[in-house]
Amino acid sequence: MNRKNCSNYTCSITDYGASPLAVNMSCFANMNTNYRTAFWTGEHLQVTLMSIPVCDEIGFEMHPNIDQFIYVENGYGLAMMGKNQCHLNIEEKIEKNYGIIIPAGTWHNIINTGNSPLKLFSIYAPPQHPFGTVHKTKENAHEY
Repeated sequence: MNRKNCSNYTCSITDYGASPLAVNMSCFANMNTNYRTAFWTGEHLQVTLMSIPVCDEIGFEMHPNIDQFIYVENGYGLAMMGKNQCHLNIEEKIEKNYGIIIPAGTWHNIINTGNSPLKLFSIYAPPQHPFGTVHKTKENAHEY
């Protein structure tokens, strides 16, 4: 089993899937400066790291066949969810240690409302992005 202890920030961020892995997720989530980085991609599950800039957002999206879990590692934001893009009946202020559970077919958006990048990691089941995906910015992500 790989064990990555990111003390002193000496570990590199890469896609470690699909081998067993034990890591300090807080360290890697805070170290990530990319909008999205695939961190572990397996056959049935994927973990990505995200850094949402101040006053930016993920943008409205819906995954018809993917359940998603988002964990806020650092920062402040707003989570919005609902059955369609025009009717988001769930709005929650989020901050460090908050988890957002998004069932398949649910429209959602995460907005950074804080004064620093919103650091989080996202778990997709099944995987959403190709192995090794790195999107430096949200604009890069929308090119794919």
